[in-house]
Order: sequence, then structure tokens, then C-alpha cells
Amino acid sequence: MDFNVKKLASDAGVFFTRAVQYTEEKLGQAEKTELDAHLENLIARADCTKNWTEKIFRQTEVLLQPNPSARIEEFFYEKLDRKIPSRTTNAELLGQYMQDAAKEFGPGTPYGSTLITVGEFQKRLGGAEREFLHTSAINFLTPLRNFLEGDWKTISKERRLLENRRLDLDVCKARLKKAKSAEAKAAAEHELRVAQTEFDRQAEVTRLLLEGISSTHVNHLRCLHEFVEAQAAYYIQCHKHMQDLQKELSSANGDTFPNAFAVNASTSGVSTGPSPLSTATLPGASSPSRPPNPSNALESSTLKIEEVKPPATGTRKAKVLYDYDAADTSELSLLSDELITVYTVPGMDPDWLIGERGNQKGKVPVTYLELLS
Repeated sequence: MDFNVKKLASDAGVFFTRAVQYTEEKLGQAEKTELDAHLENLIARADCTKNWTEKIFRQTEVLLQPNPSARIEEFFYEKLDRKIPSRTTNAELLGQYMQDAAKEFGPGTPYGSTLITVGEFQKRLGGAEREFLHTSAINFLTPLRNFLEGDWKTISKERRLLENRRLDLDVCKARLKKAKSAEAKAAAEHELRVAQTEFDRQAEVTRLLLEGISSTHVNHLRCLHEFVEAQAAYYIQCHKHMQDLQKELSSANGDTFPNAFAVNASTSGVSTGPSPLSTATLPGASSPSRPPNPSNALESSTLKIEEVKPPATGTRKAKVLYDYDAADTSELSLLSDELITVYTVPGMDPDWLIGERGNQKGKVPVTYLELLS
């Protein structure tokens, strides 16, 4: 018990003298031993590495798991050294919802069958995402976490010890200056030599640890390459899945997206082909070629633009995708990005609509439009 009390009193005394020395240094009332330039540069480099590694680690966590609640849950599982439960990705959940909806709407309907197809590909995307998250966590996040929670804590501990040894050294230097008698000077010189030896030894230990930051950079560089490879593989998988999905959907476009403006064959006697509207909803594509002028006998003989009246129902808004110059007075010139009202009338070629802009009216090609409502 006496030993513990004495040790406690000794530690308290050392802490007090260090605190006094530190305060006097801050106030400019005491000299401070400066570290050599090489060690200072190593410390600055280590601090920079720690700060940026921490930021990269946190932001990568956000990238891989945007949900903060899920990140907190995973953090507690890691601290409790328990396996993190498997979590369904958003794409997999969306795919399941689509397939469940298809069962309700009827898998034999065009909408239901398409929901089943898209839902299956959403699940594949979710599976690719799950694999990417797992690979990135092991190959990239784990090494960064090991550095922050392992190597950096060791470096910080040794740096604190170095700072304490420096304070002890400066206290001894101050005592030597204040010593008056020969006996006091001898004792102060002995303490100074001991403090200098301990300081030099701790500086060497700290220097070796800080020089290991170069190895850390090499390790993190390798991990970064692995992260990029995993990310590239993930996006390649996603691209392939989406290409396959587009091929499956495009093969059914004729049945799934009929021409909403095609004339009913039973009333007009004009047959309707596959819808051209699918190309009118792709902004950014090159301007389509001018459609052929309608040569339908019924239209040329009976359709007069000035006499056409908009139907009570069935008008729609459309956005013009490309500039269009009218070929004759029956057509309406168009400017890219403007909005017009469009509708069809019996006897019209399915590649054309009637367009209205204010008091102007005329035929417009469907392929130059994006139908909005």
C-alpha cells in the first residue's frame, strides 16, 4: 500500500512538473527542445496520412452503405465481434416487388410479363451489388480500418511518450540552469543525461514507426487498385445485365407498345404497322430522316388541314426533339424544345399527327416528337 501511494505521489509530481513546463513554453517563459527536421517532416506526413485515410474511409462507407442506420448497426456488430447479418439490396427488393405485382396483375398480360422480366434483372443487379460490397469491404475498407485502429493508435501512443520525454528533458535543463551549488549541479547534470538518453531512445522508436508510413502507402495503393478492379467488374456486370434486358424488351416492343395514334382499321380502312413512337422518346439521338409525305388516297382526297377540328378527347402535349421545316402549306414547321398540342384524325397516316401551336396548325412527323401526356 505504501508503495502504491508513493508511486501515485511520484506520478503526480511528474505530471505537475510537465504541466508547468508546458504552460511556461506556451507563455514563452521557458525554452523548448525542438525535434530534428527529419522527424518533424515524418510527423507531418503521418498526420496528413491519418486525416485523409479517415476521410476516404468514411466516405467509402457512405458510398457502399448510404443508410446511416445500417452503418451504425454494422458498427455495433463489428464491436461485438459478431457476424453482420445479410441484408437485401434495394435492387433485389425492387425486383421482388415487381414480381409480386406481376402475380396480382396477371403474368400473362404484357405489363405483368414485363414486370417479371425486369424484376428478374433487378435481382441480378442486386446480386452484383452485393458481391461488389462484400469484395470492397474486405479488400479496401478493412485495410484502412486496420491502419486507423491499429497502426495509428500505436504511433499516437509513442508520440505521446516522446512528448513526455521531451518535457522531462526540458525540465532537467531548467533545473540545471537554476542549480547554484556544485552538488545540485552534479545531481541536475545526472538527471539531464538520463533524460537525454530516454528522449533519444524514444525519438528513435517514434522515427522507425513513422517511417513505416511509406509501407502503409504501398499497401493502401495495392488495396486501391483492388477496389477499382471490383468497381469496374461491378459496372461491367450491370452494363451486361441492362443490355440483356434491353434486348429482351425490344423483342417484345411490337406487342407491348402499340401505336396509340394509329387509326382503327375497322373505321378507316387503313392498316397500322408497328409503332414509330418508340424512336420519338429518345432525346439526344440524331435527327431522324424526313418521313415520306402521305400518299394515302383517302387522306389526299378528304383531309383538308383548315377544316380539321381537334377531337373532344385524345389531344396530347408533345415536346419537339428536332427542328423541322415544313415541306408544304399542309405541314407545320417545328423548333427544337418547343411544346405543341397534337392529335390524330381518321384517315391520317400513322407516321403523322396534326400539330397546333397557337393559331397555327399543320401535319407534323411523329418521329420528331416526344409525347408528354
